[in-house]
Amino acid sequence: MTSLVLWLKALHIMAFAAWMAGMWYLPRLMVYHVEAPVDSPCSETFKVMERRLLKAIVTPAMVVTVIVGVWLASAQGQWREGWLHGKLLLVLLMLAVYGLLARHVREFAADRRERSGRYFRILNEVPTVLFVGIVLLVVLKPF
Repeated sequence: MTSLVLWLKALHIMAFAAWMAGMWYLPRLMVYHVEAPVDSPCSETFKVMERRLLKAIVTPAMVVTVIVGVWLASAQGQWREGWLHGKLLLVLLMLAVYGLLARHVREFAADRRERSGRYFRILNEVPTVLFVGIVLLVVLKPF
C-alpha cells in the first residue's frame, strides 16, 4: 500500500468522523430548538449554533469526505467492488439526510417550525443506522 493511500485513508476517516459528529449533534439541537419559544433568547442561540455547526463543521467535513473518498476509491481501483457500491448507496442516503437537515436549519432561521420534537428525535437516529452500515461494509467487505 502506498504512502499516499495511507494518508488518504487517514484523512477520509478524520473527515468522516467530523461529518458524523455534526450529523448526530444537529438534529439533537433541533429537538431542543423546537421546544424553545419563537423569538426567545434561547431560540436565537440555537439558530446561531445550528448555522455555525452546519457551515463551519458539517458541510466542509462532508465535502472533504466525499472528495477524498472518490480519490481513494480511484487510487485503489475499487470502483467495481460490490461492497463499495453498497457503501456509496448509504453515502447517498447520508447526503440526503444532510440536505434535509440543511433545509431544517433554514426553516428554523425563518422561525418556521412544522415538525415536532418527536420527528427530530427519530431523524437523529437515521445517521447512526447509516453510519453502522457504512462502517460494516468498509471493514467486512462482505461482497
